[in-house]
Amino acid sequence: MPAVIEAEGLTKRFGDVTAVDHVTFRVEPGEVFGFLGPNGAGKTTTMRMIQCVSPTTEGILRVFGLEVSGHEAGIKGQIGVVPQENNLDPDFTVYENLAVYSRYFDIPREEAGARIDELLEFVELKEKRDTPIEKLSGGMKRRLILARALINQPRLLILDEPTVGLDPQARHLIWERLRVLRGKGNTIVLTTHYMEEAERLCDRLVIMDRGRILVEGRPQDLVQQHAGTHVVDADDTAQVRQCLDRMGARYESMGDLLQVYTDRPREVTRALVEECQLGHVAARPATLEDVFLRLTGRKLRE
Repeated sequence: MPAVIEAEGLTKRFGDVTAVDHVTFRVEPGEVFGFLGPNGAGKTTTMRMIQCVSPTTEGILRVFGLEVSGHEAGIKGQIGVVPQENNLDPDFTVYENLAVYSRYFDIPREEAGARIDELLEFVELKEKRDTPIEKLSGGMKRRLILARALINQPRLLILDEPTVGLDPQARHLIWERLRVLRGKGNTIVLTTHYMEEAERLCDRLVIMDRGRILVEGRPQDLVQQHAGTHVVDADDTAQVRQCLDRMGARYESMGDLLQVYTDRPREVTRALVEECQLGHVAARPATLEDVFLRLTGRKLRE
């Protein structure tokens, strides 16, 4: 089956700045594909090229088998977009926002009304149908934007930081709705800074940094390959480093702690306590965040 998105050597430059640097990836039908990376990694720029709102500089980019250059209208009509910023029209009610948006796709008024009713129920906003936008909470606005992105029954749904700024309850409701869409066979591409979100939702993902793809794979496979099954935290001392070096353990410094990546947490913990006579040792399951920090570093990005 043809890929929904296919990129080969995809590059985007702004003057002397290379925002996306010869990346290659495929998004298959029916999967949830994630883009992770620190600020400035090139995630949003890649999304904008897929959406046909920013032209490519080099490389190949096909969506639904169509080259993005020259087929913008055909591609845009088959995608739905949840942008990072809330951009609902404050002059309209919940229902009116969806009704106006449906006209961009030439959806007949009666059909649009039926779709709007279904979508408002899907995102649990049926009771807010006639509410002005300013009266909605942040979580309600994000759910409404998701409903808006689905009004044209898209073949591809693109979400840029879909749950940014939301409380845990609102975030989990969005996750639930996205899982329902995945269960129906929708193809979803998302960017996120929430590692738990990526682990829960994504079938596959890439981690980007400085415009390039560092790794690609299933979340659980990336954790196993780059962090092992567990992380052991221990005080960062010369004695502990010597002990870990004797064991041939993989570790990194994080402030005043050493993080040991291992598939043998009990052996490592026992050795640190018995051989190094270390008092504070803590073991926990490895996560995608451990992989992310190992690959992209711990320094803040503005």
